[in-house]
Amino acid sequence: MRILLLTLIAPYPPDSGPKIKTYNVLQYLCERHEVTLVSLVRSAQEQANAESLRRICREVYTVPFRRSRWKDARFLAISALTGASFILSRDASPALQRLLQRLTTREHFDIIHADQLNMAPFAVDLSGGARIVDQHNAVWTIVARMAARSHLIQRIGLQIEARRLRRAEARLCARFDGMLTVSEPDYAFLRLAADEAGVTLPPTRIVPIAIDTREEAFVHRNTQPDTILSMATMFWPPNVDGVIWFVREVWPLVKQALPNARVALVGARPPAAVQRLAADPAIEVPGYVADPRPYFARTAALIVPVHAGGGMRVKILEALARGLPIVSTTIGYEGIDVVPGRHLLVGDDPATFAGALIQLFRNPELGRQLADQGRQLAVERYDWRVVCPAIDQLYATALQRVHTVTSGL
Repeated sequence: MRILLLTLIAPYPPDSGPKIKTYNVLQYLCERHEVTLVSLVRSAQEQANAESLRRICREVYTVPFRRSRWKDARFLAISALTGASFILSRDASPALQRLLQRLTTREHFDIIHADQLNMAPFAVDLSGGARIVDQHNAVWTIVARMAARSHLIQRIGLQIEARRLRRAEARLCARFDGMLTVSEPDYAFLRLAADEAGVTLPPTRIVPIAIDTREEAFVHRNTQPDTILSMATMFWPPNVDGVIWFVREVWPLVKQALPNARVALVGARPPAAVQRLAADPAIEVPGYVADPRPYFARTAALIVPVHAGGGMRVKILEALARGLPIVSTTIGYEGIDVVPGRHLLVGDDPATFAGALIQLFRNPELGRQLADQGRQLAVERYDWRVVCPAIDQLYATALQRVHTVTSGL
């Protein structure tokens, strides 16, 4: 089949959660179909990253795009005046829409696949075979959860946006011929939004985020690891909120019990609030790290202290594949088929989270057991070669649906 894949960011190199998810889907599709990739790019480097995907794609097109405070302010004003969702409005790109119109006029695509909700407005009215929306998250839930953890003025604004987005997200998804979600909780949240909006979601397949377990080798850690590791992009607000909560609420309890423990907060573009955490000499904030293997070797536990967000945390899947012990909140491992106590440890309050970390430091054998069982789960359940065939099943269902409608049956 000929597939037109629309992405918010060039999915290469696969060095962040959304890019890892999309890159592994792209690998699968390019092995079986002719894929034309169209992506927004924000820099010359992203342009070069996209161009490198010509080795597996039939064609690659890019459109320059940049967010800014001025543009955000403009779309916030439009949102306030019109009641439209800010998140769905701010990525408008007439240049991208014109390119897509030219491509779909020139040739027929069997599948038009919008990767992430942000790409859905560009795809929903294009002519072609079947249109698929690939929901990395139930996005409205991320905004709602951030609202619950914000101060009063910010909370009011986020609550308004969450209500607007909940309706708009459901109505937009309902206009597609098929939908992918990454977890049962996300699908349930989208069904709830659809019921409230009075629309029906299209045929859906729950296809979890997939990783490449052949590339993610099992890590042989030091016999006495001393570091608590966070691996998370630091420009994503739920990650920032999580590490600040950890350092303020959990770390003092850990440090009291384990004076020699250290913390590494690894991730691109840490804001000033995160950089200031390095005032504690036991805390390191290195930013983006091209080769994180030295950190893995001294990791006693990878932490996922998030209290907001949606979808699936790719960092948990990668940690499972690498054999790293994990301590997470319940929201952190949402949508992943792990069993607390078997594949990871869980803490939702400071004392429980700290207790799990202290347990791993004092009982290295527990960490080794979690690592072995986590690796087995990743290989059997979350490798892209196991996960991605379900995408073709949705394509077939969506194409049959389009055929039935167009033939009048």
